[in-house]
Amino acid sequence: MLLMAGRGLASIATLLIPITLARVFDQADYGTYKQLFLIFTTLYSIALVGLSDSLYYFVPREPEKAGRYVANAVAGLTLSGVACLVALYAGRVAIAEGMRNGALAEHMGEIGLFLLFTLIATVLEIALIARKRYSVASSTYVASDLVRAVCFVAPALLWRDLGFLMAWAVAFSALRLVAALVLLKREFGSDFRLDRSVVPAQLAYATPFALYVLVEILQATYHQYAVSWTFDAATFAIYSVGCFQVPLVDFLATPASSVMMVRMAEELREQRPAEALAIWIDITRKLALIFFPLVAFLMIASRDIITFLFTNAYAASAPIFAVWVSTIALSVIQTDGVMRVYAQVPFLFKANLVRLALVVLLVTPSMAVLGLYGPVLVTLLAMAVAKSLHLVRMRRLMAIRAAQLLPWRSLAGTVAVSAASVIPAMAARTLVSGPAVVTLAAEATAFALTYLALALFFGLIDANERASLTHAFRLSPSRPLAAGVTE
Repeated sequence: MLLMAGRGLASIATLLIPITLARVFDQADYGTYKQLFLIFTTLYSIALVGLSDSLYYFVPREPEKAGRYVANAVAGLTLSGVACLVALYAGRVAIAEGMRNGALAEHMGEIGLFLLFTLIATVLEIALIARKRYSVASSTYVASDLVRAVCFVAPALLWRDLGFLMAWAVAFSALRLVAALVLLKREFGSDFRLDRSVVPAQLAYATPFALYVLVEILQATYHQYAVSWTFDAATFAIYSVGCFQVPLVDFLATPASSVMMVRMAEELREQRPAEALAIWIDITRKLALIFFPLVAFLMIASRDIITFLFTNAYAASAPIFAVWVSTIALSVIQTDGVMRVYAQVPFLFKANLVRLALVVLLVTPSMAVLGLYGPVLVTLLAMAVAKSLHLVRMRRLMAIRAAQLLPWRSLAGTVAVSAASVIPAMAARTLVSGPAVVTLAAEATAFALTYLALALFFGLIDANERASLTHAFRLSPSRPLAAGVTE
């Protein structure tokens, strides 16, 4: 909850960035900005080379060497980031020509520096989470993203120039890097030092994980590159807004998966597989209680949401967004985290190869037939296939029946209740007139109240969660919380 709260506050701040830039820049400049950060996102995930994520594995298992693993990760990411910076700057013209946007060449140096500084600093939150320093990790999320929002929004509003924005972005990433190094030194003290003796084990884990991530990011971003290669920057802006990542998903799913991995690793280390399975089931059920209704609401309110956030200039993005949000439902099943706990990174790599093959083979033909909807549908298909392969592997690793693998009854009930909650929301839209924000608020209120009432009535929310809700809304302040709720 601490991590989710931190991510939530941070996401509110960073949500201002795309909303502001879509209003300040024309579609060509906004498309250029989105292409720059598509390149950043792609290289960022690849250039991590599994080093930062290896800390989830090593820090809980060898706490006495934690600082050394962290220092090694920092050194490795520095080398990786420098290599990316050099490659981006040297290939700036070729990259711009390949993405059919000459303006990209002007900003390759800035995005390379932003990438370098961000790569190194990413170790901070992961190291803190791996050491169960959740409150500190949450605070750093909030502080970092608040400053980031200011450094992106302020120059856009003051100068309305992409060059100024990129300069401020580099300054922000440099500031974050300095703060991260100071905090890491304070956290680990003299143990924050390079140690060649642990490098072989760290690389043995990180290398196959890096290959897995390479394929993961290629299949996850290929559809956007395909659109970028085929259309101009303005059309890419329409598509990228349609593929808008709802901040709520990241700030709930990422910390939930991180904590799940740490806790499952501890249970397996103590030879308690049943408890590890219970953690997986509980995380899946809780994420479904939030994400399934979110998907249902976003689908019916897609036009209102997109035009409210990005103005009517991006109304064409709404139908794409209505399809794209289906990926949120699949993110309920955090199988990647479980595979990593069981050191099944080679299997993740193979499953992602299947996923990448599907995307590469089908995106271009689907775009020819279905236009901008094609890449989205192919991405969904590939994601569903990969999740299915993961679940089959999990069942074998845990030696359980398919009926034990997921909270099937809870998932089915949540889907049904989410679907039923759509009806009052659609009725509210027809009954309420006025500005878009008023209509959207009425839809959201009707949906949320209906969903909460039905979820409580059908017992989808357990006793501890009901006690937490009661406490949060002060319906019964004198009633004590059930055991474990305050954790």
